[in-house]
Amino acid sequence: MTNTALELDISSLRDTARLGAALAESLAAPPPIPLFLRGALGAGKTTLIRFLAGALPGGQEAEISSPSFTLCNVYPTVPETRHFDLYRLEAGQAPEELMEALEAPPWKRPLVLAEWPDRLPPELLPPDCLHCRLTWEKNHRRAFLEADGKAAAVRLALLRAAMLRQSEG
Repeated sequence: MTNTALELDISSLRDTARLGAALAESLAAPPPIPLFLRGALGAGKTTLIRFLAGALPGGQEAEISSPSFTLCNVYPTVPETRHFDLYRLEAGQAPEELMEALEAPPWKRPLVLAEWPDRLPPELLPPDCLHCRLTWEKNHRRAFLEADGKAAAVRLALLRAAMLRQSEG
């Protein structure tokens, strides 16, 4: 496994909460790095996002839920979080709200968390982003994280360090 990839066991809700908090710590620093989540229905994508957004300043006030029918939920966190669920999107389309968030200037950029990014045309994915694939194996889940771009690789290194600190504490 390279420095631009990380594989983790998340065998409990506590492990998912730890990963969410570490992702919040590593992705939210200005400018935020988008996170694209893949996995089968029930793999834990929305649960991970709930812990991630909940760990950000302001996350305690946010009502974090799947935006399956609204396509995008905005949470009053710092930075602002935009949670997209692209499951119902026709393949090859890109919602205007998502493109606006991804193309915002760095000082105005929200934290973009998007489920089902496979529905997007690949050329619309930003050059710096983190991918997370969640799988369900027997009695536990696994998270496979991969960085695209130099800034995302730095954030993945921060994530690795945050997970290490949490396991030692």
